[in-house]
Amino acid sequence: MSVESPIHPDTRAVQELIVERAKYSYARLPMLEVVFDRFSLSLAQVLKSYLGAMADISLKKIDYLTCQDALEALPDPALIAVTEAESWGGTIATILQPDLLYSILEITFGGRAVPGGARNPRTFTAIEKRVGQGFCEEVLKELSGAFANVAPVSFKIDHLETNPKGLLLAPPTSACVRAVLSIEIEDRSGEMVFVLPNTAFEKVSDVLSQHFTGGQLGGDTGWRLKMTDMLGGTNVAMAAVMCQASIPMRDVLSWVPGQVLDLGMQVDDPVTLCCAGKELARTEVGRRKNGRVALKFMEKLYEEEELPNVLRD
Repeated sequence: MSVESPIHPDTRAVQELIVERAKYSYARLPMLEVVFDRFSLSLAQVLKSYLGAMADISLKKIDYLTCQDALEALPDPALIAVTEAESWGGTIATILQPDLLYSILEITFGGRAVPGGARNPRTFTAIEKRVGQGFCEEVLKELSGAFANVAPVSFKIDHLETNPKGLLLAPPTSACVRAVLSIEIEDRSGEMVFVLPNTAFEKVSDVLSQHFTGGQLGGDTGWRLKMTDMLGGTNVAMAAVMCQASIPMRDVLSWVPGQVLDLGMQVDDPVTLCCAGKELARTEVGRRKNGRVALKFMEKLYEEEELPNVLRD
């Protein structure tokens, strides 16, 4: 009598496939993508003022990968500004690729007529680092403004690095977002890369993961001004409440025409001005010269709210 041995299928290939797919399976952040898209559009004018040259910026790609893969893809050397996201409590990396840094240096120091070409990798000088840091600070200031209407944050460069292999933003296998901007300045082109570990924006991840339904993220105040004008001309119904009292139902049912009701109030008692059931002000009763009854505003009963906070983008 033969006993069949249990079959143990080899599942190593399936496990490797699951691990490989999980490696590239990250939740998208639609709102973050929209912020970077708008940021790339507004950055052109900022760089034009900063460099005194026309700049063409486009968002080349936004992808989701591990921090290790993002840093390994960077050229060596590269000017890396390790940046603190102060409001988020995390650290991101702002990277200038060598071609872009050299283009900025040539334009800054009047090298517009020199044609761009391939350069041998080398370490950056102190002047190159200083110019690159100033450029990154200007760009980060605009990026902070792009996040202002979504997840306010201020960016501050902590220090500079040049070796991507020695940079540690987060655990190597942790997820991150990489945004690549293609920047062309007077026939010179290069790339600027932003690496944002998920741990850097964990506090606002719920906001950045929301879907953008269209419209403006801020900056376009035309509709707000139009709405303000329309609200200013709107008619509202006002009520002057002289007295409020609790009266038994039997007394109310016993009222007859000609009966005098004692409200228990004096002639100089204040009158409450109401709109839609909300008390707005205390007033005093008086008469105008033409004999008509009028109210004199004495005390405001509501707290003012700034209109921009009411009409949010």
